[in-house]
Amino acid sequence: MALEKGSLILIDYTAKTKDTNEVFETTVEDEAKNLQSYDPTVKYEPRLVSVGDGWVIKGLDEALSNSNAGDKIDVEISPDKGFGIRDPSKIRMIAQRKLGEKADELRPGDIVDIDDRKGIIRFVGSGRVQIDFNHRFAGRTLNYSVNILKMLTLDEEKVKSLIRRRLPIDSEKLMAEINDQSLSITIPEDSTLIEGLQIIKKAIANDLFKYLPTFQNIKFVEEYVRAEKETVEEKKDTPKAEKETVEEKKVSQKKV
Repeated sequence: MALEKGSLILIDYTAKTKDTNEVFETTVEDEAKNLQSYDPTVKYEPRLVSVGDGWVIKGLDEALSNSNAGDKIDVEISPDKGFGIRDPSKIRMIAQRKLGEKADELRPGDIVDIDDRKGIIRFVGSGRVQIDFNHRFAGRTLNYSVNILKMLTLDEEKVKSLIRRRLPIDSEKLMAEINDQSLSITIPEDSTLIEGLQIIKKAIANDLFKYLPTFQNIKFVEEYVRAEKETVEEKKDTPKAEKETVEEKKVSQKKV
């Protein structure tokens, strides 16, 4: 099935730099383990992409636009369609003390936040630090191996995939009920304290209205469950020895 602009698809991919063959991203857990790039903090699963909408780098987006569901493709992406050309003006030299209390611990290759931008330390010496604000892979040619697993066609699978794109929630905990032109999404208690939840809900709603235009209203419900308490029956079943100990304590307190 040919992919059109706005098609929602699930893809697995592994991305490498062409010159060093370094794997910098993969959605496949076994692949990460085989290539010794496995990170236990990462959730490996197919990625949701809207074709032609800039959800992935330009070169990959163009390749997907010319593919079909079920295709396996290898794509070479030049810097101008990847993470950009290296810009010398984005490299700055600053006083090391400006990086705070732990400035003396910083080493080349470390990533720092400064002036609301992320940069990579390239050089440390004589009380000065060189910081590169170019993307880590700017100027690099990239190779992507992509498996286009499927194109989403059912409203139910589009809803769940669009929600999970922005809200880190397990599939089994995700509750979404479609009723004609309305959608109700239940957020479990363990997700209600996620930072920026209100912004996330607004973004989810915007995505859903865009990709499922039949919906006229979307409702978010936050679910809280009463904590279990000791029942009356459990209190009645208190062991006799325990009851006697309580009575002894009461007597002891009266004597004092």
